[in-house]
Amino acid sequence: MTMARPYVPRPGERTAARPQFPQSRKQQVKVWWREIDRVLLALVFGLMVLGTIAVASASPASARRLSTSAERLDELYFYWLHLRWQALGLVALIATSMLPRDLARRGSILLAGAMLFFLLLVPFIGSEVNGARRWIDLGIRFQPSEFLKPAFAVSIAWILSWKARDPDMPVIPISGALLGVVIVLLMAQPNLGDTILFVGCWSVLVLLAGLPLQRVGIMGAAGVGLMTLAYLFYDNARNRIDSFLGGGTAYDQVDLASRTLMSGGWTGAGLWLGRRKMSLPEAHTDYIFSVIGEEFGLLVCAVVVVLYLAIILRVLMRLVDEENLFTILAGSGLIALFGGQAFINILVNLQLFPSKGTTLPLVSYGGSSTIALCFTIGLLVAITRRNPFLPRDRFMFTGALEKGAFR
Repeated sequence: MTMARPYVPRPGERTAARPQFPQSRKQQVKVWWREIDRVLLALVFGLMVLGTIAVASASPASARRLSTSAERLDELYFYWLHLRWQALGLVALIATSMLPRDLARRGSILLAGAMLFFLLLVPFIGSEVNGARRWIDLGIRFQPSEFLKPAFAVSIAWILSWKARDPDMPVIPISGALLGVVIVLLMAQPNLGDTILFVGCWSVLVLLAGLPLQRVGIMGAAGVGLMTLAYLFYDNARNRIDSFLGGGTAYDQVDLASRTLMSGGWTGAGLWLGRRKMSLPEAHTDYIFSVIGEEFGLLVCAVVVVLYLAIILRVLMRLVDEENLFTILAGSGLIALFGGQAFINILVNLQLFPSKGTTLPLVSYGGSSTIALCFTIGLLVAITRRNPFLPRDRFMFTGALEKGAFR
């Protein structure tokens, strides 16, 4: 029995280096830890810790408001639930961040298809809460649009990246058609807040992909037209816009949120010492930023804003050194969704934007929304993973535009 001799290259012969893949789970974790953005994870975890304290502060107000004569909720009822959802969210975040980039992309595309299917079912079998039918109950109730957000951003980035291979492919009309389907399904619920986020995410991506300036004006006019139609045909949107333009009343929830936010001054009344939060609807979700202002003060509110800005800037700094067009677009879309939702919520609490029913990401109490947001961050970490020891060439948008790659 003869043994095969190992291949020895001839002098001067070039051989391709074989990629070395980690063989054990321990090695895979080491590679993951080396390639991820640890600063980004630290900022996210800090925001989640702050959110845990904020939910503990807001939980008594919501528990008393939702208690009935038949059932009285414990004052920390939402706090204990929030801890459970955060634990599940952290598992989803870490597990998603370990995915290879290609697998994260393919999984997001499949998830987008599944969530679009559930959105089609929402008008027929969805659960109705506060006059809106947005949830699917399959033993566990979840909102399909929450999981569609990150999947949509990655899918649109994938479609727009086709243009780098085939300049003649009409990627912007294709992505616009997909956006149109999402808008129709969301407005059937109705869900104007998420519709604005999806439109904003798509707009950021097509602008990055080189949408000609003349089309930007057309897109802006279309946006104004859609908002006009929403005002004319959706009572919920019309009432919120009228309330915002009219300045609200002492009993309007946005006005209550603004008064609650400002009542704590710079340093706040102290944990569980706030009084205005007791009359605030959705204190643990939509208006938790106002509760933070009352009990911990405007200085802590400023810290929250700085944390969101730091996360956004950290991601953008990471993307500056990227060489892959899909990574740049996907990362930009995901952070646009995350940052857009955060600042819409903050502006609503400051009475600078009409109420949209959006939560404060990773701070507000949430069930499936917390898991969806952690999944978003996990995708962001997975897509921006890179070997710090490999040299990289930056992707130059200017050169691509000069060649007409994105026209």
